[in-house]
Amino acid sequence: MANLMHSLPFLIPIIIIELGLTIAALVHIFTHKTYRFGNRVLWVIVSFVQIIGPIVYFIFGRSDE
Repeated sequence: MANLMHSLPFLIPIIIIELGLTIAALVHIFTHKTYRFGNRVLWVIVSFVQIIGPIVYFIFGRSDE
């Protein structure tokens, strides 16, 4: 428990960034119909993969509308 308390100042910003990226990716996925690769179901699943999923979506999945 003591290790967790020492790690909280590092973990809280990472958790906030992860949630922000996931929410932004999901909003973009549900408001747009075209993607460079894959379909909506694929990108919704990928967006829930830790912090890397939304980053992968914004790099490879988002179309240039």
